[in-house]
Amino acid sequence: MTLARFYPVFDSLAWLERALPLGVGLVQLRIKDRPPEALSAEIRAALALARRHGAALVVNDHWQLAIEEGAEWLHLGQEDLDSADLPAIRRGGLRLGISTHDHAELDRALALTPDYIALGPVYPTILKQMKWHQQGLERVTEWKRLVGDIPLCAIGGMSVERAAGAFAAGADLVAAVTDITLHPDPEARMRDWLRVCA
Repeated sequence: MTLARFYPVFDSLAWLERALPLGVGLVQLRIKDRPPEALSAEIRAALALARRHGAALVVNDHWQLAIEEGAEWLHLGQEDLDSADLPAIRRGGLRLGISTHDHAELDRALALTPDYIALGPVYPTILKQMKWHQQGLERVTEWKRLVGDIPLCAIGGMSVERAAGAFAAGADLVAAVTDITLHPDPEARMRDWLRVCA
């Protein structure tokens, strides 16, 4: 299984509508604080859009809705793992990505045989308050050695300019959020990402 090297994370269908026509092949939909009916509708529409464009859509957190809507991919943070029904997720045929920040979390993730592992924040991030300081590229190299053939995603403070360093350190894919969403020309920025990740 080969994952696209560029992995943007967005919080709405509207962002997917901007990204997927550009050729983005892997994208995460991370929506918080929305009523279940609205969430279901957005996930359903996002899956349909991704399939039209031949892209893989990763649903963040909402594992029950991901199963109900027939998603292929799910991403869980460590807190999400506490409440997720992992046997049901596997029965649903979902491929699974898991966030990690320290060795204990990595051990927990590896025990679940995930389809990719994310490490973050590689650099300081403004997206959310985190108890972890930046991991740095050395940690990316260490994690890749520990995860072996499992794809490794670098996330947190990533930019077009930092992508090459993350790949050189051992990341297989790089996730980006604010480098795109806060950019004055997000479409141009995504094209830059697609070029450096080609």
